[in-house]
Amino acid sequence: MSTPDSQPPSFLSRIALAIGSFFAILGNPRLAQNVARLRAGEPLAADVPPKEVRVEVPVEKIVETRVEVPVDKIVEKTVESHSPASALQLLGLLQRQARFIDFVQEDTAGYSDADIGAAARVVHEGCRKVLAEHFQIEPVRAEVEGSRVTLPAGFDAAAVRVSGNVVGQPPFTGTLAHRGWQATDARLPQLTDPQAARILAQAEVEL
Repeated sequence: MSTPDSQPPSFLSRIALAIGSFFAILGNPRLAQNVARLRAGEPLAADVPPKEVRVEVPVEKIVETRVEVPVDKIVEKTVESHSPASALQLLGLLQRQARFIDFVQEDTAGYSDADIGAAARVVHEGCRKVLAEHFQIEPVRAEVEGSRVTLPAGFDAAAVRVSGNVVGQPPFTGTLAHRGWQATDARLPQLTDPQAARILAQAEVEL
């Protein structure tokens, strides 16, 4: 396809071009060299078809990497529901040995302190007997009450209760007001019928 620039110049244009080229060739050796090559039949650069040049560009191989992020295992905590049979059984033992429920349920407003004290002695002896027969009870703290103790960081808050002016974080230093009690063993009788434990004291019918 021809363009206006590719049309052959007119005669007058060729005269002007020849005169201009004459002086240009005299002053430009490189131009003279190109004209000589053109007259020798070598093609112009515009007439030479472009060569296909293949350039191989190295491409990095894309490797898909699977990254596994460790996730903490979720552990569901199940709240165990205990039967009240053991607690009812203990109440039954206290009632049989110490008349505990009779004493607590009684309205003591009409009794003298001496009468209440005499009844409390019976209840105390019976309760002490139940604890000695069915439980192993020891102090939580071995120190003597009234002595100074230091609770380190991370102390067992379920075993020791801090009271008074509690400020800041442990260690805490204070006075042992109570040694506490802990059950290291329990020896309750085996129940053959858990429902029967609900009867804390049988009703009595005298014939």
